[in-house]
Amino acid sequence: MRAGLGRLGLRPAEFWALTPAELAVMLGAGAGPGPMGRARLDALMRAYPDVATEESDERP
Repeated sequence: MRAGLGRLGLRPAEFWALTPAELAVMLGAGAGPGPMGRARLDALMRAYPDVATEESDERP
């Protein structure tokens, strides 16, 4: 409420009419670095490779 009424300057009726998603967007949520690029995906794949185990290799 403090962020909506104070920082954003919304009136109480405007604040209570917002969905949580709308409030999050207004507060800047999701304004991060953007989608993951291929280089970051490759780095994650190297750091956390898919490793087959005997259990996952078994076929019914």
